Amino acid sequence: MGVPRSRGATDELGPDEDSGGGPPGRSTDPGGRAGAIPGAPDGSQLLAALLDGMDAALCAFDAAGTVTHWNREAERVLGWSADEAVGRSGFAGWAVRRADAAEVRARLMAAMDAPGRQVHEFALLRKDGGRVLVRTQSAGVRGADGTPAGVYCAFSEVHAQIDLERAIALSEALLEDASWGVVLVDVDLRPTVVNAHASRALGGSRTSLLGRPLGELVVQGVEELEAALHHVLAEGAPSAPAELWVTLRTAEGERRRCWRSGFLRLASPLTEEPVPLGVGWLFQDITAAKLAEQEADRLRFRTSQLHRAARTACECEDPMEAATSLLDFALAGFADHVLVDLVAGERLVRTAATPFDAPGPCLLVAGGSIPARYAPGHPALQSVERTGTVRTSAGAAASTAWAVERRWPRDAAHALCAVLRSRGRTLGVLTFLRAANRAAFERPDAAYAETVAARVAGAVDLAQVTSGAAGTP
Repeated sequence: MGVPRSRGATDELGPDEDSGGGPPGRSTDPGGRAGAIPGAPDGSQLLAALLDGMDAALCAFDAAGTVTHWNREAERVLGWSADEAVGRSGFAGWAVRRADAAEVRARLMAAMDAPGRQVHEFALLRKDGGRVLVRTQSAGVRGADGTPAGVYCAFSEVHAQIDLERAIALSEALLEDASWGVVLVDVDLRPTVVNAHASRALGGSRTSLLGRPLGELVVQGVEELEAALHHVLAEGAPSAPAELWVTLRTAEGERRRCWRSGFLRLASPLTEEPVPLGVGWLFQDITAAKLAEQEADRLRFRTSQLHRAARTACECEDPMEAATSLLDFALAGFADHVLVDLVAGERLVRTAATPFDAPGPCLLVAGGSIPARYAPGHPALQSVERTGTVRTSAGAAASTAWAVERRWPRDAAHALCAVLRSRGRTLGVLTFLRAANRAAFERPDAAYAETVAARVAGAVDLAQVTSGAAGTP
């Protein structure tokens, strides 16, 4: 941007008679103007400063077509200085080819009598002889008596204008119709703009979410999200998207979601030094894909464990050793404890179990089986009675009393009981237990437990058959 020239043109561009821009009939003497502040810039100086500070290239013509104003952005675009431009008659022979000069002049000066602004595209000449395609917006200027006094013309390179239009169109599309969430947060990490997709994901309207702390919207995972935003403000955007698990508070309750998130640091383009305006946060809900991926990984691991368990069990001479080996492999990543209770008449007797006080392998009960003192309605008894699987949990108020009442390890908070059946007979029940820091058993877990129970039941049945055959005379 540069210092614009306004030789002999201020009167023609403003409605006022004096160069200071005051009302008609007032004195043109700066010292005698009503309300003038001693030492303040007069109207021509202010006009020059305003023109000089514009981002757009600007020139003006009087009614005869003579250039009266030329700012530094115009000098930057075309290379002609204000001293070289002001005072010339039109663009002919210097800023436009002579063959095009008449048409360009006619189209520009036509704006003097036309209402509103006129938009045109011209090929202008740079001082170095190169051509540049510009888009112009021109409008007429009226004198104090309302008669046409000239034309002003703002112009910019077409590619720069197109880039600006694309940037505006992109920002509007992102903040309206994007198929992923877009949230702009300020330096205090409060949302300032939320698009429609993000408002649905966050469970609120686009206006109700503005200015609220993220902690009011995200129950769990807000620390990780805020840490990522702080990092972007301090260090800049990360090189790759981040996957964040969050729990949201909604009208329907809490929802756990996984968002693949990208971050952009926003800085003001109007300052020489980049001033942070906040962070642009773009995210996409990938919860379904992540859950499917986790389930596939879990299934592969469990299948591998069952395969390894079968190979180990087939090498065991004692069928009950084979059963406990199967359970050792099944416990990995699945549960914290396992109990094996076999049917003995009308009762269940504890035959094998993992240690109650610490993690360990599943071992046969030393000194023989002991009766399991289960109260009526116990989940293990229900599993035997129903010949099916029973799942239960202590609930939100998990306590050691819940586990102690059911004769389970004190840290147990979730249980899954699977019946042991072989050759059409119920042999007992298999109980898997999880601590409170783990999730409750779900339907896929029940299917896996039933698969393990079927293999354990086969080993137990074989043990009973072989022990009966050994005792037969």
